Amino acid sequence: MFTGIITGLGQIIAVKDLGASPEHGKQLTLQAPKSYLDDVQLGDSIALNGACMTVTALDLKLEQFCIEISAESLAKTHGLTQHRWVNLEKALRAQDRLGGHIVSGHVDGTARVSQFEPIGESWTLKIMAPLALSKFLAYKGSVTINGVSLTVNDVVDTAQGTEISINLISHTLENTALKTLSVGELINLEIDTVARYVERMLSLSDPSKATPL
Repeated sequence: MFTGIITGLGQIIAVKDLGASPEHGKQLTLQAPKSYLDDVQLGDSIALNGACMTVTALDLKLEQFCIEISAESLAKTHGLTQHRWVNLEKALRAQDRLGGHIVSGHVDGTARVSQFEPIGESWTLKIMAPLALSKFLAYKGSVTINGVSLTVNDVVDTAQGTEISINLISHTLENTALKTLSVGELINLEIDTVARYVERMLSLSDPSKATPL
């Protein structure tokens, strides 16, 4: 479990195929910030751009770590390629503050940046989300973009999908990889966990939609 509050920026410095077929995944090697891995152990969870991954190798001297990502995860996420800067967040501990919102680290889909420009002292980020996720996006609701917990400021439904607008303060840009985004780029999107369960309960309120035991 995560909160969507980014704790560091990492860079993917190597990508290795785990097999020759499309069914095989990849091993990623990441350069972590100084001292970031001091309290990390093998098997720990770290979210990369919002996707929960397991640490499979550590080199504390070089401040690097490895993860293995399946072909399925590669197909459902974006931005986990060599030389890319990624947002890092270690898994939530019981005594930590819940500064953002409850984030599972399971990416629900990719969405496309439709606008990214400065407005006054802040930046406006607009994302076009796919129709399948439209019902989970609400005004003043929470959403996770590339692992960052953000608040939706506007929702516009279209035939192509739902465009959400988000205000980014300078602190968020300075301390996350969101500053590297460009119009047309795909991002990883995770909907609010509460919205996911509410939709499931509502769908089962109609006995005709219930799954047989």
